[in-house]
Amino acid sequence: MTKPVDKHEFEDGHAFEDTGSGHVTVKSYLVGFVLSVILTAVPFWLVMTHAAPAGVLIPAIIAVGVVQIGVHLKCFLHMDRSASQIWNNAAFVFAAIIVGILIVGSLWIMYHLNMNMMPGMMPVE
Repeated sequence: MTKPVDKHEFEDGHAFEDTGSGHVTVKSYLVGFVLSVILTAVPFWLVMTHAAPAGVLIPAIIAVGVVQIGVHLKCFLHMDRSASQIWNNAAFVFAAIIVGILIVGSLWIMYHLNMNMMPGMMPVE
């Protein structure tokens, strides 16, 4: 089902359509900025104070990074699940898949190159 389209007209007669995708407010940007600063400061503090062992710290930093990506998408890029955002969301998913393939493929190649190259350099048992 599509949302109704409101037509608005400027004083000079120029019209535009409002698809109801939401309004951008200063509050949204300020909330995003504050959350981004907090989500950047927390991992920095955890690392600098050695508050946790590396086995806990690395997954925590990754989790905070994923949350920060969500904050940026919502507060700064204004992406949501509305019908007007479907192409933006599809492009984002496509880009995320491509980046995932590049990262996983690069790690796979480096692992196999490390295991299969320079066999004479391996320690003798």
